Amino acid sequence: MKNDINLKKSFIVIVILFICFTFGFIRYDNKLKANNILEDENTDEVIDDEVELELVKDAKTAILIEPTTLEVIYEKNADEVRPPASMTKIMTMILIAEAIKNNVLRLDQELTASEYASSMGGTNIYLEPGEKMSVEDLLKSIAINSANDSSVVFAEAIGGSETNFVKMMNHKAKQIGATNTVFKNCNGLPEPGHVSTARDMAIMGAYLVNHHPEILDYTKIYEDYLREGQPNRFWLVNTNKLVKFVEGVDGIKTGWTNESGYCLTATIKRDNKRFIAVTMGNSDPKVRNAEIMQMLNYALSTYDVHPIYKKNNVIETYEDVRFYPKCYNIVISEDVNVLRKKGTDLKEIKTEINIIYENIGYDNKKVGTIKIFYDGKLLKEVDLVVEEDVVKASFFNILYEVFKEIFLVS
Repeated sequence: MKNDINLKKSFIVIVILFICFTFGFIRYDNKLKANNILEDENTDEVIDDEVELELVKDAKTAILIEPTTLEVIYEKNADEVRPPASMTKIMTMILIAEAIKNNVLRLDQELTASEYASSMGGTNIYLEPGEKMSVEDLLKSIAINSANDSSVVFAEAIGGSETNFVKMMNHKAKQIGATNTVFKNCNGLPEPGHVSTARDMAIMGAYLVNHHPEILDYTKIYEDYLREGQPNRFWLVNTNKLVKFVEGVDGIKTGWTNESGYCLTATIKRDNKRFIAVTMGNSDPKVRNAEIMQMLNYALSTYDVHPIYKKNNVIETYEDVRFYPKCYNIVISEDVNVLRKKGTDLKEIKTEINIIYENIGYDNKKVGTIKIFYDGKLLKEVDLVVEEDVVKASFFNILYEVFKEIFLVS
């Protein structure tokens, strides 16, 4: 009887131990599975972060930037030297815009086509030697139709000759940071040594957009007419089809030669954000447009542009009776933005202002600089200018201000 009781007790202990062991094993196995799932999820996250962005396959070179910061979002062989074809005309339009701004040319001024300008090959508006056309119409023909003959008319009007104008183009390219570019002509017709890069074309496009946005009023036009009311009325159709079919695309310039392949420097503006994309050496214009839009759509959906300063924001108001007016605003000369991925936090912003008060009254164009630091790094250094036209005050102006201070101010 005693043995039976001991046997039953032993059996119960064994059962209890078996149940505990089984339950413990199940919990351990579940924990292992849970850990494996977490590890798999973490692995996926790492892999996603390390996936290399591939927005362009067909083009030989490409780049995607934000123009106010010049930050590069995507690039492919962006410093490879290639013929830019008619994208050359971006620089031509920059110099035209500067000539208009500096009163060297007026939009209603008529220019005359030389025999040399009329002899250009490729895309033209078929100017006759001696034919007169307004600056505005000639500019339209370049911005919309990519006219080679019109480009030479401007080169001769601004530079005296195409050779001298090309020197101006090369000087300007180096000045704005397009250091791998060498121009040999003003329109991009094939010529040995006439080269640029996707990065340089983006820099030129950004300069045009930032400093001469009025040119976009022409590059965004899809179709127009020249020589209205004349037998040789000419239909202009934009070589950049994206300006018609894609909301927000308003420029800038296409290009094609046998040597260059299909090229495009394009810009889009939506939701107060602007981006520039460049491809060079595409095999087909439809593929080129598709790859440009892949880049632009990626930028729009992935990035935000946070404004720190807007052009002409007042940095300081200064008062000095030696000048007229005695109160004037010192303003920032261009926009300052930060490019950041959507969903990320804005980091610390600091500024360092340096105003040279002795320059006021002598150089209204620049009276100092402001350095903007983002997350401890220098983001941009921008010129400060006087908003008003400041001149030295006359003796009577100074006397009036002094008396006003003494007798009229309580």
